[in-house]
Amino acid sequence: MANPDKQLDLEAMAAGGGFLEKYSDWLMGIGVLGVLMTLVTPIPPPVLDILLAANITIAVLLLMVTMNARRATELSTFPTILLFTTLLRLGLNVASTRLILTGGEAGSIITAFGNYVGGDNLAVGFVVFLILIIIQFVVITKGSGRISEVAARFVLDAMPGKQMAIDADLNAGIIEPAEARSRRAEIASEAEFYGAMDGASKFVRGDAIAGLIITGLNLVGGIAIASFAGMSMGEAIDRYSKLTIGDGLVSQIPALFISTAAGVLVTKETSSSSLGQTLFRQVGGRPRATLIAAGMMFAIGLLPSMPKLPFFVLATMLVLMWRSARDADERAAAGARAELSGSAAQAETSEPSEEQKVAELLQVDRIALEIGYRLIPLVQEQSGGGILDHIAQLRRRFALREGVVLPPVRIKDNIKLAPNAYRLLIGGQEVGQGEIHPGEYLAMDSGSADGGIQGRETVDPAFGLPAWWIPESLRDEAEILGHTVIDPTSVLVTHVSELLRRSMGELITRDDVKDLVESAKAVSPAVVEELVPEKMSYGEIQKVLRNLLAEDVSIRNMPVVLEVLADNIQQTRDAEALTELVRQRLGRAICEKYGDKDGTLFAVTLDPAVESRLASALGVANDVDVGQVGPAYLQGLMERIGKTIAQATQSGREVVVLVRSNVRRFLNELVRASLPKVAVLSYNEVVPARAVETVAVVKMED
Repeated sequence: MANPDKQLDLEAMAAGGGFLEKYSDWLMGIGVLGVLMTLVTPIPPPVLDILLAANITIAVLLLMVTMNARRATELSTFPTILLFTTLLRLGLNVASTRLILTGGEAGSIITAFGNYVGGDNLAVGFVVFLILIIIQFVVITKGSGRISEVAARFVLDAMPGKQMAIDADLNAGIIEPAEARSRRAEIASEAEFYGAMDGASKFVRGDAIAGLIITGLNLVGGIAIASFAGMSMGEAIDRYSKLTIGDGLVSQIPALFISTAAGVLVTKETSSSSLGQTLFRQVGGRPRATLIAAGMMFAIGLLPSMPKLPFFVLATMLVLMWRSARDADERAAAGARAELSGSAAQAETSEPSEEQKVAELLQVDRIALEIGYRLIPLVQEQSGGGILDHIAQLRRRFALREGVVLPPVRIKDNIKLAPNAYRLLIGGQEVGQGEIHPGEYLAMDSGSADGGIQGRETVDPAFGLPAWWIPESLRDEAEILGHTVIDPTSVLVTHVSELLRRSMGELITRDDVKDLVESAKAVSPAVVEELVPEKMSYGEIQKVLRNLLAEDVSIRNMPVVLEVLADNIQQTRDAEALTELVRQRLGRAICEKYGDKDGTLFAVTLDPAVESRLASALGVANDVDVGQVGPAYLQGLMERIGKTIAQATQSGREVVVLVRSNVRRFLNELVRASLPKVAVLSYNEVVPARAVETVAVVKMED
């Protein structure tokens, strides 16, 4: 049965800890203000004793905490702690100096330290104090500062490589997006920590210099003031020397602890165990080295006039350590042999052979984005607007609009590219490239710009519009003049989005089709069971879906697409004809895509004579005496359509080409070759539209 008194004590302790955590901000603010007040406010000796004891306690606590930390970033607030502890020591130094110089006393702790260390020989006390100053200033502080500087430089240099490795694991599906975000945050935290430690180490160095100066001032000033007050020189030297030594030791011993803690923290490697466990495992876990050291200690103890007891005791301890390490190695080897014998076959299959490694080189990324080295910092920005975040949003947008989940986009650097260049590869083949300039912005004329702007002329890579690269200082001016200003990351991602949209028909594979069909089966199992695999294969469905995606038609409503295929597969197996039937069924979605906010569809139509001539040439109509259709005729027709659409879109409306269903496919191929942004619809597809307004009719004179 639990002890009621003990239970009450535990609850009281928990309540006290909760109180401290709840009001930690208040306590921290009051503490910092109190430290600053010690610089200007006299402190009574009893209060000074409490603060000096608290200073020593904090220093010992920090040293123990750093020795038990698993990794340096667990104490990310350590640079701030260095600042506060330095302020605390300086405040206590000022307070103790005021007491020493005004009253010739500074509390019990400083007096006790001075009497204990100085004793009857003041020279010994000064030597001990100077040795502590040298150890801290020359050895520990300087070394930890140098290590912090080098570590910060290496961590910052390694950041791009670490982020690229995380991106590679994410794109390969090895890790989840949440884990990738966690790793990126850890890398950023590590860089911030080592950068802050590089600067915070200067606090300890400055504290050592200040302690040395304050000690000299206490000694000289105290002796001079006491002499002027009538005290004999010998008594003044004795009293103020002991007080100065005590004050210096009380200040420098905690500083030595904290500087040691800083050195331990910046030199500690990332490990799952504490510093003591790691040291024992790495140093004491070498049986042969331990045995040799034991023999050397025993041999030194046998030398003439050498005290034998210390060396024999140390040799015996090393022999015991050797036996312990040897037994541990034997147990580990036995366990390894047992594990190896129990899973030999699995080990053989898991070990990649040379042929498997070579076979991995044959794998090609479905989508890859290669960038120059100057674009590496744009991959993952701390503000969350990097290329990776944009691509994640891009994948969601494609899933919502096109109904297809894009494969992971692998981002990698390519030293063969220009520093600011990038290129997109699909299936290992380049489909587009461009160049952006980090730190600058792309300004484009939105059609209402009032004047020119100073910058480097270029062309928008996504839409081919004239643009200018401008410095960030001209961004507001460009927006005031009516230009559309885009950051370089958005320029790259927009270009990638357009390239992927144009290549959607190439991206979808049979495996993707299988996944889409399985997803549709969860909603409409009957149509899937009816169609696949008895009537159509995944390859035949893939052809239809490729045609739809190539014409920028969403396949998100997959059950409807499969229903149309199931209804018409008995009449025709032609993928092009099935595509037209699916488009007609999806007419409402197509009209909503190209209609205005009121649902009105603005269309450019062809003269009936032109449509009849095209239908007769394609063999889908029996019209006679409609004339021949040659390359010159088609070229002239495309020029007329282009001019008509250019005039119709001057008002800002989106215009489509509307034709018969039997010539839509042929005309769509012609139009997309020269006008890729223009959609060609058939009359059967616009039946669900709220309203269709003809803005122009294209005619061809003989």
